[in-house]
Amino acid sequence: MILAVQSAVPVAAFARMAKGQVRCYSAPLDMVIPASKKKYIPSSGTYPKGFLVSGTHVGVKASNTKFPDLALITSETPCSAAAVFTTNKFQAAPVQVSKDTLKKRQGRGIRSVVINSGCANAVTGKGGLEDAVSMGAKVDECNGLDEPSTIVMSTGVIGQRLPIKKILNMIPFAHTNLSSTHDAWLTTARAICTTDTFPKLLSRTFTLPSSPGRTYSLAGMTKGAGMIHPNMATLLGVLCTDAPIEPSALQSLLTHAVSRSFNSISVDGDTSTNDTVALLANGAAGGAPITSTSSNDYTAMQDILTSFAQSLSQLVVRDGEGATKFVTVRVQNSPDYESARLIASTIARSPLVKTALYGRDANWGRILCAIGYTQGVAPGTVVPERTSVSFRPVDGSPVLKLLVNGEPEKVDEERASAILQDEDLEIVVDLGGGEKGQSGLGGEEAVYWFCDFSHEYVTINGDYRT
Repeated sequence: MILAVQSAVPVAAFARMAKGQVRCYSAPLDMVIPASKKKYIPSSGTYPKGFLVSGTHVGVKASNTKFPDLALITSETPCSAAAVFTTNKFQAAPVQVSKDTLKKRQGRGIRSVVINSGCANAVTGKGGLEDAVSMGAKVDECNGLDEPSTIVMSTGVIGQRLPIKKILNMIPFAHTNLSSTHDAWLTTARAICTTDTFPKLLSRTFTLPSSPGRTYSLAGMTKGAGMIHPNMATLLGVLCTDAPIEPSALQSLLTHAVSRSFNSISVDGDTSTNDTVALLANGAAGGAPITSTSSNDYTAMQDILTSFAQSLSQLVVRDGEGATKFVTVRVQNSPDYESARLIASTIARSPLVKTALYGRDANWGRILCAIGYTQGVAPGTVVPERTSVSFRPVDGSPVLKLLVNGEPEKVDEERASAILQDEDLEIVVDLGGGEKGQSGLGGEEAVYWFCDFSHEYVTINGDYRT
């Protein structure tokens, strides 16, 4: 009997390991999009006037023999531009170069964004900086410009030099193939992917109060599946609009939107060296430019851009490496927004919370523990006697209360397990710190989006460089 038990253990372990290699949730080697992810890919779009895009195969990574890995986004006219970059101290060469370009141009006269996947061009010294500069310069040359007017981005393995000659040789080809079609936008979104299982692309139309009869368009693409946590993540994003917005207003709009979208998502708690989200506005649709942060147009644009950025960033979480769950954590009735955001962030990156969700275990004690050790919250924010935690099903059925004002509820484990079978879940944390100090009566709210931790995540990242 003892021998039987001993032999069964490695067999079971081997079975689990072999099952992990199937990679149900990661990008297959042939890059075929998993059936479960196809619903997130748009079949059509409405794209901003004056922008042209292309996705081209270069072969930046030796193993990539046919898939697009060079993205080019260009405006036919100069743009106002703004960007938010990683706060990681080891900032990649393209981050440094793009920050310098935007600073020197004061956010004006930007024409293009060029992005390569397969190599991050990070921690590559002076040579890496020269490579990033040469990528931008080559695009500027194709645009007939003799001064830096291109934002450069890279994503992939850290610590390796770009095959820069291959990239520079293909940029003119990429420029020749610029197009405004939906297929071109989708191919371009595909070109910036690394471990992503699907290209992430959205577009929408909108109006502004000053020109109710004029239609504007907003489009965006992003990439990211791992190394995701503010500020920011292994994440690149490009948003384009044909609305007229001055650079000073544009940077304010983007900063606000990113803080409530790309900086409110988490996959694994890691922050990368390359993260960049850029916003370009060429004004091609006409109308009065947004110049003041106090105008009605600015307020409307802030809501539009923030909502759009949230939808786009959520696609990153849905494609989290090895993820099986998309989780919204909503922290309510906090005395201030930042404290609520810190608590939501702590829950979102807790390995114990994430693994419990993967195991479909309603272990609310782990959520409570994360709330309790959150650092930096305002005094009096977390009071055990007025803290409540619940699961809110996405099907509209009643919430499942786990803790009410510090008192544990008798949890229906069968219902809890059924709720956790679904891909989507919302965790609601009520701090009971509203205007009247009672649950549900006001106060600040912060929302975060994250995913679970699975065996698959370890498999993907264990052999990332191979």
